[in-house]
Amino acid sequence: MANIKNCESLDQFNSIIEEESGILFYFSHEECNVCKVLKPKIAELLTEKFPSMSLYYCDTVKTPEIAGQNSIFAVPTILVYFEGREYIRVSRNISIESLENQIDRYYSMVFE
Repeated sequence: MANIKNCESLDQFNSIIEEESGILFYFSHEECNVCKVLKPKIAELLTEKFPSMSLYYCDTVKTPEIAGQNSIFAVPTILVYFEGREYIRVSRNISIESLENQIDRYYSMVFE
């Protein structure tokens, strides 16, 4: 399963975007039960299909400045960045299959 790293400040968030080629940010908080079920599935998806991407968890309660700066108003929300640009934003009702297809389109251009 993909190594889930924590993103704990807005400065860290911005430096991750600058430094890494493919990133998935998972926005959630500890009180969200749907989020707890979805997070390991997202980690498994990245491990199996997109191993060159990094996975970061952003807790919207502990780091509201990251959520606010990115207009995150609901959880779970996923942001996917490639080469410093946001390409995918999905929120609430997230289909793993649909997310996989969206990521695959950009992933192959960046990493293959």
